[in-house]
Amino acid sequence: MRHKYGAKPTTVDGIRFHSMKEARRYQELKLLERAGEIQNLSLQPEFPLYAPDQEKPVGRYIADFEYLERGKTVIEDVKGYDTAFAKWKRKHLKMQYGFEVRIT
Repeated sequence: MRHKYGAKPTTVDGIRFHSMKEARRYQELKLLERAGEIQNLSLQPEFPLYAPDQEKPVGRYIADFEYLERGKTVIEDVKGYDTAFAKWKRKHLKMQYGFEVRIT
């Protein structure tokens, strides 16, 4: 099945990525981690999103990567095409958690 934006799923280190671009970024981040430039690289971190006065999440934000860079948490998404909905979810994440998502 083809991805609607033309992304080609790619496997690296036994991990299936949504696109070749995301897989390449993973390889770059692994090199940076080995060099000590970043720490605690994790894949697909998930953040529940809540509406005001709601106990249950109304959605979730799943980023591509999370890591520490110079002691600061970085949330990163690899985008070939950025949708309005993805931009809205990033704004929601920033308001709720204070994280700015780095787009690569």
